[in-house]
Amino acid sequence: MTYLLYAALPYIVSLPLIIHCIKTGRSWIWVFVMLFLPLLGALAYTAVEILPELVRGRTGHRAARGLKKAIDPFGDLRRFQQEAELTGNVANRQRYADELARHGRYAESAEQYRQTLTGLYEHDPNLMLGLARAQFGNGEASAARATLEALMHHNPQFNSPERHLLYARALEAEGSVQPALEEYRTLAHAYPGAEAAVRYAQLLERQGQREEARKVARELLEQARLAPSHYRRAQRTWLDEAARLL
Repeated sequence: MTYLLYAALPYIVSLPLIIHCIKTGRSWIWVFVMLFLPLLGALAYTAVEILPELVRGRTGHRAARGLKKAIDPFGDLRRFQQEAELTGNVANRQRYADELARHGRYAESAEQYRQTLTGLYEHDPNLMLGLARAQFGNGEASAARATLEALMHHNPQFNSPERHLLYARALEAEGSVQPALEEYRTLAHAYPGAEAAVRYAQLLERQGQREEARKVARELLEQARLAPSHYRRAQRTWLDEAARLL
């Protein structure tokens, strides 16, 4: 009898949580997790779905989101798809398009953006930038460049570091090396992060300009050494790439 009680205990703990999950409209993946891994599933469900509602802390929410994505990585994608299909409004389609791109489904992301670029939003700069991002991710560098040039034409006051960097990358991918170098050179000291300077140095090195590439990398690393520690942590991947150029 004692053995049966211990064996049933995880399911007894999970049952009210399964009922809570169904009643509050959470993902059915939780139900299966708690049925097949009753104790661990119950702990994970409590940490991700219940504790954040009780604590409401930023750190707790961030940890919960990370755990939720690990357990159900396509949860946001499904939700955003449903919202886009239900309402069809621009904000929901944009959110869905961004999530598609995050999952590497660039062609579908581009199609969602095309559907938003109509009427009053035909030349919306953020939507055009999203389309160009999806086109570039899908290997369509020339299409991305053309979209970015149209964006600049219709929105000359739109100042976006991401737009400048994406334009430089599209030029480089097309094989327009000199224009790409000029774009990267302009961005190297103005971009809010190390990526632009590193891409500039990497392209210089590929063109045989090794000393200039090392100079750009040294300057970047020296600036980073004097920068706050949170900047160095955030830019660690690109700073490591710069160090490899020395």
